[in-house]
Amino acid sequence: MRPARSEDAAALVGLLRGGALGAGDEDPGEPARYRAALADIAATPGTDVLVVERAGEVVAVCQLITFRHLQHGGGRCAELESMHVRSDLRGTGIGGVLLEEAVSRARAAGCYRIQLTSNTVRTDAHRFYEGHGFVASHVGFKRLLDPPTGAAPT
Repeated sequence: MRPARSEDAAALVGLLRGGALGAGDEDPGEPARYRAALADIAATPGTDVLVVERAGEVVAVCQLITFRHLQHGGGRCAELESMHVRSDLRGTGIGGVLLEEAVSRARAAGCYRIQLTSNTVRTDAHRFYEGHGFVASHVGFKRLLDPPTGAAPT
């Protein structure tokens, strides 16, 4: 297990596409966008993209974000995003190793909680997370936003 590198961008897009629910959610024709995202993430304290390699090939990924929370006396929380294992390797334990490494890193960062969202149709993923001690305790909501018109890039 290691942090993702710029040269992993194509493999990461493949993993993201393999786990995407909608066709066209990820664009392998735009690797520069993913390399730029990896660089920005690497430069942002409290964020990591972790990968698992097998035989020199990236086969799993997750993003761990830690942040200060207002509740719990300003305690630290962790958010797990973009957890994907190559489809032919699901059920082999690779995802569990990756998930537990993310939990360990969140604990080491002083987080009192790690959380994630998982689409309601991903029942296999829900069983996986529950098997690793996660509890489906909340209902999540998302709202997709259009980019603001005329706004300066960030």
